[in-house]
Amino acid sequence: MGKINNINRRKFIEIFAGCGCSIAIAGCTTAPITDRKQLKLIPEVTLNNQAAQIYQKLQRKTKLSDDKRQLDEIKDIGSRIENSVSAYFDSINKPDPTSNFRWEYILIDNDKVKNAWCMPGGKIAVYTGILKITKNKNGLAAVMGHEIAHAVAKHSVERASRALVLNVGTAALDIFTGGAISNTSRTTGVDVAGMLRTFGIDNPFGRKQETEADYLGLIFSSLAGYDIRESIKIWERMKEANKGKAIPEWQSTHPSSSKRIANLNKWIPEIIVKYPPIV
Repeated sequence: MGKINNINRRKFIEIFAGCGCSIAIAGCTTAPITDRKQLKLIPEVTLNNQAAQIYQKLQRKTKLSDDKRQLDEIKDIGSRIENSVSAYFDSINKPDPTSNFRWEYILIDNDKVKNAWCMPGGKIAVYTGILKITKNKNGLAAVMGHEIAHAVAKHSVERASRALVLNVGTAALDIFTGGAISNTSRTTGVDVAGMLRTFGIDNPFGRKQETEADYLGLIFSSLAGYDIRESIKIWERMKEANKGKAIPEWQSTHPSSSKRIANLNKWIPEIIVKYPPIV
């Protein structure tokens, strides 16, 4: 059995190495502004189309707020950030990463959810619950800038691409350990491979993307003319709202509020000078 396993492992390594090289060459790009290396194997247009379909279904099934004034404010902030992002990349003679976006905005009537998100292609949702944290236009712009940054940096494309590679990687790890991972899972009933992937790869990678979105979001909000210093107050309020409920950072896909506040304090002075309003 040991000899057969060795042969299988050797054969797998040859195949995996060849595929890995092809994938790396075909799918390596960099994130805008930060120049962080990214792996993109999934066509962006595919995710954009899927996101648009899900967004439409969500609007039919979710209770939307009838507060037109608040929705208009969200659209106004979003429009300013949209235009600033496009103008900035034009000013530095680089392709606009939002050129194929079809921006849309909804306000979901749910005071219990303190959240907002932006799907691939510029499909944005804000929950009424987050408005208790943002408090004002500058605060809302900070949150929306962060969410828009996820879409601008193509984080969903990157996550989908990494999922393809990680599924192969988990198989490789099991072969390299002689099936120890799958054997342990069967014996204990615990998904060892899943835990390794979640806490060792997915969560740290998620925190890296969130940190990048924090940084890019500040830049986009500043370019749009908003006071990015308000972002610190947002995370102070969020920290207070989540008091006693926050899970340890290593178990989360997001940095802790304290870590975010420290980063914001470090970045804001530089960003205010380097990325003034572009109007």
